[in-house]
Amino acid sequence: MDRIDRFRIFTRVVEAGGFMRAAQSLGLPRSSVSAAVLGLEARLGARLLHRTTRKVSLTQDGRIFYERCLQLLADVAEVEDLFRPSAAGPTGTLRIDAPGRIGRLVIAPALPEFLDRYPGVNIELGVTDRAVDLIADSVDCVVRVGPQRDSGLVARPIGELPLVNVASPAYLARHGVPETPADLENHFAVNYASPSGGRVEPWEWIDNGVGRVRPMAARVTVNNAEASIACCLAGLGLIQIPAYDVARCLETGELVEVMPAWRPAPLPIMLLYPDRRHAPHRLRLFADWLVALLRQQTLPPPASPRTTRP
Repeated sequence: MDRIDRFRIFTRVVEAGGFMRAAQSLGLPRSSVSAAVLGLEARLGARLLHRTTRKVSLTQDGRIFYERCLQLLADVAEVEDLFRPSAAGPTGTLRIDAPGRIGRLVIAPALPEFLDRYPGVNIELGVTDRAVDLIADSVDCVVRVGPQRDSGLVARPIGELPLVNVASPAYLARHGVPETPADLENHFAVNYASPSGGRVEPWEWIDNGVGRVRPMAARVTVNNAEASIACCLAGLGLIQIPAYDVARCLETGELVEVMPAWRPAPLPIMLLYPDRRHAPHRLRLFADWLVALLRQQTLPPPASPRTTRP
């Protein structure tokens, strides 16, 4: 077993969260996996993993080594791709994460086209509204909506998602149609609470180029887009939602747009991934494909890309 093989085994143990699951995924005896990691620790003179009976976790040295291993293995994969027959194309698995409805409504239906184009690539698609940690969760890239903090990741802007104010015909028949933000005093919203922090989002609108907010009365509060739309369809209140999310409901008349002149500011959408210098070829190809796909659902992208750094 050469050094690169030991690096691969070590990263798989980290990603799998344990020796047994790593061994199963690699098709190796558990003793071989354990010996490979012990050999690395002995060679480096550093403890890389905290071990318990249930799981393993990275030490401080282990986290530094893990990140460098990912970079090295990406470089090795790219060099190997250079000498494979061009017809073979990129190979390997990509772990992607996206907000729930973007993953289900936009990305998943389009994946056959990408997989047909690159038959050597497999996709593990996570759909969740929580913010994942690319390193801790072993994810290659994530789609994120809304303002982002500096993360040390490459942030590739895609565009902006237009938002709309909508309600069901049953709700409007019962409570009337709001025409301006002043009318919201007599209305209910289906409030949305952040799944990570629990913060309830206020109602937002743009007034002469200035962003305005106000809290809304609500009988129901939810923490994901699916529940928000379902409650709105049930006549429980107004919601603010990305236009693509409710396009079909608006076409069928199940939902109606209200206060079109008082929409909230569009939300930025971007693709985040580690340093592009160490991104494998398959990730760069997927990123280009995904950006083109998502731009079909957005306003024009910002003028120039930016890279966030710590």
